[in-house]
Amino acid sequence: MMPPTTTLPSGHTRIETAALQGISKRFPGVLANDHVNFDVNAGEIHALLGENGAGKSTLMKILYGLYQPDEGEITLNGEVARFHSPADSLTAGIGMIHQHFMLVPTLTVTENVALGIRSGGPLLNLKQVRKRLIALSDAYGLKIDPDVYVWQLSVGEQQRVEIVKALYQGGALIILDEPTAVLTPQEVDELFVTLRQMRDEGHSLIFISHKLYEVQDLSDRITVMRDGRVVDTIANHGVEQRTLARMMVGRDVQFQPDRPPVTVGEVKLAVRSLCAQNDRDLLALKEVSLEIRAGEVLGIAGVSGNGQRELAECIAGLRPATGGEVILNGHSILSLSVQERLQSGLSFVPEERNRHGTIGSFSVAENAILQNNDAPQFLNGPFYNFEAIRRYTVDLIQKFNIKTPGHETLLKNLSGGNVQKLILARELSRQPVLLIAAQPTRGVDIGASEYIRGVLMQQRSSGVAILLISEDLDEIMALSDRIAVMYEGEVVGVVDRDDADVETLGLMMAGAQRA
Repeated sequence: MMPPTTTLPSGHTRIETAALQGISKRFPGVLANDHVNFDVNAGEIHALLGENGAGKSTLMKILYGLYQPDEGEITLNGEVARFHSPADSLTAGIGMIHQHFMLVPTLTVTENVALGIRSGGPLLNLKQVRKRLIALSDAYGLKIDPDVYVWQLSVGEQQRVEIVKALYQGGALIILDEPTAVLTPQEVDELFVTLRQMRDEGHSLIFISHKLYEVQDLSDRITVMRDGRVVDTIANHGVEQRTLARMMVGRDVQFQPDRPPVTVGEVKLAVRSLCAQNDRDLLALKEVSLEIRAGEVLGIAGVSGNGQRELAECIAGLRPATGGEVILNGHSILSLSVQERLQSGLSFVPEERNRHGTIGSFSVAENAILQNNDAPQFLNGPFYNFEAIRRYTVDLIQKFNIKTPGHETLLKNLSGGNVQKLILARELSRQPVLLIAAQPTRGVDIGASEYIRGVLMQQRSSGVAILLISEDLDEIMALSDRIAVMYEGEVVGVVDRDDADVETLGLMMAGAQRA
């Protein structure tokens, strides 16, 4: 007999218990979920932890109706539920914020939020959708323009659209996959207040995050997955981060990378009064000036959409500047092509690795030589020297600990962390003067993050100038020598790492304070 149900303030019917029992899911050559048991109760925030490839996303996509299990079943309030599509799960009161966005680029924010909403008549009132969308974005501190097209938004802004969309649908059970990646500390606190309020009202929340302190702060229970299996489910009472990390990775994890003392050298990058437009032809960079010396990491902190992406793309040559200058190693590079900038000593780890950094349908080897496939070492007359390409790629795989079945494996079959390692390996193989690392550990598990941060510190020690762009303040604080904060296209302050604190940086990121 089903437990008694009540109506939530959102108008949805409360789900007393949702359970996945004995779930198995196989893909060619991969057992993604191996007889997994997981449940979440009404009025509970249940955190799900695990490295990339542990099976978390597959499990949640089964609950959301995107995948069907090979074995096992889903029950809601003790009754078996079968979801053949997300429409079925939405009807049952289950919503999901995806790590990889499920948005239509050619539609506006309002139109994307309206997708899937069942109206009472033949036409959906977009004005009402827009009005409620604005109210939700204001209530949750998620600054967003309801009338802009999604293709014009940065990655972080698209993540906000996903959050607002899930909140709009108001499901009784909401799966949140890395929902805080683009928020300031103050906005995270505000979001957590809201999530706790939803929990207290009877919503069920599944919270997926790589940030262990967030899991500690927010969740009631924690389930850790590794290699497609559940390691354990524990109550969140005094559990330590090192314990959680060991459960995830199967070994002890170094949270703070080694930062050996470095004597900085001469200025390698100088940006002077740089101006640029964004994709909407609005001013995105307003007289930005900064410089980085050899052996120094300059961290750029800021909420996504405040000019960080445009800054990186202008320096790398992917976006034209409308004013100012960029000097690399003593020479102006604004008039140079992307290839010429790479040859001048610039390397770039882009924010969107799957869009600007790699080609998923190409092999690991093809992606490894993507930017220098015409190098003499890879050619044998007019033809490719495939043996040389193989040796080069295998060497990168071994040096950077890239987990792949082989150099001919299609890149789309690798985890996000291993794709990021490959990009880093390719960019560093050119021995750059300047490395631009934009969101280098976004969506990457704790083990891969540890490795990538260690590599960046090694490059710092070898004298590379590093421009680090990250919305993870912990990462900025851990890796940077100096920190520049951007707000609405301006650098509002530059502070030494030793003088910085999260509260002050958060206020600067929100535009409430200048250094």
